[in-house]
Amino acid sequence: MRDSSPLRRLLAATLLAAPLLAGTALAAPRTDIVVGMQLEPPTLDPTSGAAAAIDEVVYANVFEGLTRFGPDGEVLPALAESWEPAPDNLSWVFHLRPGVKWHDGTAFTAEDVVFSFDRAMAPDSTNAQKQLFKGINEVTAIDDVTVEIGLDEPKGLFLSNLAWGDAVIVSPASIDTDKTQPVGTGPFKFSKWVQGDRIELVRNPDYWGEPAKLERATFKFISDPTAAYAAMMSGDIDAFPVFPAPENLAQFQADSRFQVIVGSTEGETILAMNNKRPPFDDIRVREAIGHAIDRKAIIDGAMFGYGTPIGSHFAPHNAAYEDLTGLSGHDPEKAKALLAEAGVTGLKPTLVLPPPTYARRGGEIVASQLRAVGIEPQIVNVEWAQWLEQVFKNHDFDMTIISHTEPMDIEIYARPDYYFGYDDPVMRALIRGLDFTSKDEERNELLRAAQERVATHFVNTFLFQLAKTGVADARLRGLWPNSPTQATDLTAVYWAE
Repeated sequence: MRDSSPLRRLLAATLLAAPLLAGTALAAPRTDIVVGMQLEPPTLDPTSGAAAAIDEVVYANVFEGLTRFGPDGEVLPALAESWEPAPDNLSWVFHLRPGVKWHDGTAFTAEDVVFSFDRAMAPDSTNAQKQLFKGINEVTAIDDVTVEIGLDEPKGLFLSNLAWGDAVIVSPASIDTDKTQPVGTGPFKFSKWVQGDRIELVRNPDYWGEPAKLERATFKFISDPTAAYAAMMSGDIDAFPVFPAPENLAQFQADSRFQVIVGSTEGETILAMNNKRPPFDDIRVREAIGHAIDRKAIIDGAMFGYGTPIGSHFAPHNAAYEDLTGLSGHDPEKAKALLAEAGVTGLKPTLVLPPPTYARRGGEIVASQLRAVGIEPQIVNVEWAQWLEQVFKNHDFDMTIISHTEPMDIEIYARPDYYFGYDDPVMRALIRGLDFTSKDEERNELLRAAQERVATHFVNTFLFQLAKTGVADARLRGLWPNSPTQATDLTAVYWAE
């Protein structure tokens, strides 16, 4: 006879529920992530290298500055919780967050800020963006949590400049090893770098701010677009924020396991020319190359339609943007006439192409379009470290294709020693004027004039604004849709399961 006592029924119900409870516990959200990257950073110190891949790993994750960029490009407090300018805007006082520790356990103080700025501004500094610090005459630690920065003249983009990865604060105790074993103040700590394969980060248990939801993050390097597709499909990669094979995005969109994240970037993709090397020192030759190029064919052929045509070095989503694509519209016959007028025949320039898809695939299309007007480019494929050394540092090139992903960087056209060698006093005056202008409309007028100056001088051929096309597991939350700076900020990323 079956025992139906209340005690026996309660025991039976408990035993039946046990597997369900165990199953629920096993379904807890993951706390790790594997992120795909096409390029491996050459170093992990963002204050001594120009590669965007450095910031993609360490910006906001490992290193922090006084200020930082948010997901929509706004300038936010970081190691400085507040600040105020002097009435004449010739000095700024920054109030640092108290109790912040470096990943090695030592205290972060105002003296670290002084060290970082002095190092970046030193004559032998290898900082790729020393221009950010131009006009700073003194950095003083008032006390452990207060810093004053003195300026030679007002700087309209001062707070924005301090948010760049090149302006993060570094520790004097670890600076000699930051390139391979970075020590920062961010929500993640460096754990391991397996050269040629991956970089591993772990959550910082002593972070001053909101702790990261992820316990571990791995950045995996996959240069080949086909391999990137296979890694995503197999689940070996959880997210590829800048996916290198746009032709595969439709397949991911049709698969419920994935989310395709399309946004904007600060990446002006250009066919850069060496303005100091003949015949590119002749504006007629540069203009001819501009008219030889069909932007839409490059966007469709290399990027599968992802990208916005541009006619100057400026992001279309910016309020000061001016559409100048008509100045260098596709006109092969005009290109031929300009080359003939300049007396240029049999031109066989080098076209140096770094690894990204936009450069390698776009370069093949550009070369074909140039051949149609009588120019025979000699394609030279290089790895990223070689591009940085040969093109960016030594200026040894005729033409190259590169995407400039730094925010609001039209000021590079006011640097005569920059790699494409444009030297124009009018441009320098326009950019200098921005430092003395705080009203938005006045600033926008200067920025529009700068765009027009660059476009009418055909300094480079402006191709398209790089779209951010990312792929991720459908359950991931908190990834940036846009790229206001070159970063894969994981501070708010989590799994929704």
